[in-house]
Amino acid sequence: MAELETIQLSKFDIEEYLQDGDATVAACAEAKAVADEVNAEGYENIFLLGIGGTYDELDMVRYFMNKYSEVEVHLVNAAELNVLGHRRLKKNSLVVTASASGDTKEIVKAVDNLVAQGIRVVAFTRKETPLGQLATKVISAPVATGRCDFTYLLFDAFALRLLNLRGDFDRYDDFMAQTKNIFHDLVDIRIKFESRAEEIAHKFAHEPYTIFIASGALWGENVLFSMCVLEEMQWIRTRAVTSAEFFHGTLELVEPGVPVILTKGEDECRELDNRVEKFCHEYTDKFAVIDTAEFAIDGLDPEFRPLVSPMIAAATLHERLSKHYETETKHNLAYRRYYRQFSY
Repeated sequence: MAELETIQLSKFDIEEYLQDGDATVAACAEAKAVADEVNAEGYENIFLLGIGGTYDELDMVRYFMNKYSEVEVHLVNAAELNVLGHRRLKKNSLVVTASASGDTKEIVKAVDNLVAQGIRVVAFTRKETPLGQLATKVISAPVATGRCDFTYLLFDAFALRLLNLRGDFDRYDDFMAQTKNIFHDLVDIRIKFESRAEEIAHKFAHEPYTIFIASGALWGENVLFSMCVLEEMQWIRTRAVTSAEFFHGTLELVEPGVPVILTKGEDECRELDNRVEKFCHEYTDKFAVIDTAEFAIDGLDPEFRPLVSPMIAAATLHERLSKHYETETKHNLAYRRYYRQFSY
């Protein structure tokens, strides 16, 4: 890793991040143990329960479960589940949810109802929170920073273990061993991306709106950044669209002066990203590409690259770019007009 003494990342404490990263790696053993318990108990299908940012984060889990396994998996919005229910949700279903705060109203309400019906809920949160008190099993989040790259590794430790026990992901132990130092690599990736983050923010932060495009394993991170960071935390208007859907509507908005940011992944959907990239290079002069394939992870087998691509996107698109947007707009990322400010 680059020398900590000679590198400064704006609004980022490297030492604290690495300490939190070590705690996250250690917590993967707990995630694996819970997966072993759930597997021993058996389950008919899996429901990933989220809202807002947690819904977006869990999209990665849905993507990889569908990629590697025939297990029935549903990604559901907690608020919608509370009013609509779901006919495939049964007593032998497994519900997986997460909340950094542990008190997200829609998730707490949904979990309260589910547990009352005798449905198991595994929650990634702290045990002392309202959600932690309700959930059947808790995988303790060892840090309270809300960093998505920490969350993604814990999700992988749990979800890929379930697939491993089903015979769908044989190299689970190899993957976990090869990612034990990943947060050191993600510091280096932040450092490598820092000047580009500053450049992109300077170019795009004051635009009236920006189109954000991604696909596959990176779609959730793309929505999370455009909605939960730029809309919620920066009051910037955005349009998030998949690389596949871009050519069925949004492409007509692209012209010189219209800003577009594409985050390219490393899974099967990269072919779709390449098509978007070719089009946008030709039809707008305000176009930026963040390609996770440009960033190295030491000792990682190529087949695992798609699995860590959301962590790379979180380190670049989400974490570093957000800090530079904040600098450009002078709008504090922690300030809200409405969200959690009063009852609504």
